[in-house]
Amino acid sequence: MDPSEGIKKLLYDRFLHFSHLTEQLFTAEIDEFTELARTQELNSFPKNLTGIHVIDCIGNHEPINHTSIAEKMNLSKASITKVSTKLHEEGFIKRSQMNDNKKEIYFSLTSKGRQVFEVHAMMHQIIERRFFDVLNVFSESELQAVLKFFQTVIDQKKNIINGNRRDADVKTQNKNRNTTM
Repeated sequence: MDPSEGIKKLLYDRFLHFSHLTEQLFTAEIDEFTELARTQELNSFPKNLTGIHVIDCIGNHEPINHTSIAEKMNLSKASITKVSTKLHEEGFIKRSQMNDNKKEIYFSLTSKGRQVFEVHAMMHQIIERRFFDVLNVFSESELQAVLKFFQTVIDQKKNIINGNRRDADVKTQNKNRNTTM
């Protein structure tokens, strides 16, 4: 076995472990958001991260329509319709139409939605600080290598999600061949 195969296997094992931890982190993140919301005396908020992230997207880009939300969040329009309908019913967002375009519906936050937006921003500052603290142990060149690794994995996963699994596998094989020559 090529010596680099051992490290590749170890990286794959760590990547799988990271993926499992990321799934668990989503549960912990909603729990952390709930606790932070309570400390900020926020009594009502969506019970899932997608709803909270739609509120965040609207808050950052209001007024914004379904299509733009879907594009910015990499979700389907159908998913955004479902989430936005629920957020509207719960009073987090409001719908409006522009004077020059009565067909298109735009969303903005209500005061209740604005409170969720602000607590979510506080939570992201906490998470970002933690993340940066972890990265402080790496040199600039190590950070560049980590960045390259994540971008390569992201590109491959996007290809697989978009049904280009074969293209992703061929590109990976070609990259591996080029680096070993």
